[in-house]
Parts: sequence; C-alpha cells; structure tokens
Amino acid sequence: MNSPAATNPHSLSNDTQNIVQAINGLGTDEKLALLYFVYEKMGDSITPAAPAAAEPQLAPVLLDDFYKLSHDEQLNIMRGIVNRDDTPYSHAYGALTANNQLLVWYAWAIGMGERIVDIPEGYEATEAVNGLLDKIEGLDFEQQISVLRDVANNMGYTDVKPIATQAQVGKTSSL
Repeated sequence: MNSPAATNPHSLSNDTQNIVQAINGLGTDEKLALLYFVYEKMGDSITPAAPAAAEPQLAPVLLDDFYKLSHDEQLNIMRGIVNRDDTPYSHAYGALTANNQLLVWYAWAIGMGERIVDIPEGYEATEAVNGLLDKIEGLDFEQQISVLRDVANNMGYTDVKPIATQAQVGKTSSL
C-alpha cells in the first residue's frame, strides 16, 4: 500500500525528500529513537508548529487512552504505528491529518519517561540516526517541519487511497 506521504510529499526540496527517504529506510526502533532525539534536542524550535496547527480532540485514543497503558504496551503500539500495522491504534493514527500526527508525537515526547515509555537507559543511537539528526538540525525551521510531517504521515494504517488527479484519469470533474 502506498502512503500519502510517498505520493504527495510535503517536503520542499530534493534535499528534504532525500532525508525523508533515508528516515523511512531506518528500522522501527531507529525511527522511534530518531523521533525521541529530534524532540529532545530541537523540541523548543519544532514543537510549537505542531500544536498550533492541530486539533488534539481528534486523537483521544492516542492522547488519552494511550497514557493508561503499560510502558510495554505503549512501545508495542508505537512500533505498530511506525510499521503501519493493521491495529486499532494504527488505524486511529492513520486517520489523522499530518499536523495531528505530529501533535501525537509531540504529546508523547513531552510525556516520555513519565506517562510515556522512555528510551532505554544507556541507549546509544546508531550512526544512521546520528547522521540524520545532524541533517535535520541543519535545515531551516520550515524544512524541519516538512520533513517531520512527511515522516509522521508515512506511519499508521489507513485504507484511504489518494484521490486520482485529473492528469492521472484524463477526465475533469463534473458539477
């Protein structure tokens, strides 16, 4: 199944699209670690854009019910979302807009180590994660948000297919 981000990237340039592709090529736990480090290192600059453009009431399963689960359950749900598994939580996440998906990761990042499962103590990021983190830090603010939006939008499960464009179908819509 194609993801919306793969067919309609929000990224602004070839450079940012290459970063998104590299992130999408990481393993599940590497993606989770990268998101953790992005929010830990750059949270003050990145996070204000997510809540300002999102609607948290649209994600109660992910922003309320999720907090009541054990840390092991939370980690398994996060992995399922990253892997686009066909699960209720992955469906709930996949049904959100890209801005609301960013809000979910933002909210989870705020709660990490307390209400949300934390990165394992002593975890050492891989060379790939550190390299991508450096590349993201080197982007301007709008590019950072675009990369994170595309990455977030390439997670979760959805049955919704992108609407074919006029160029793809060769027809114009009728009123």
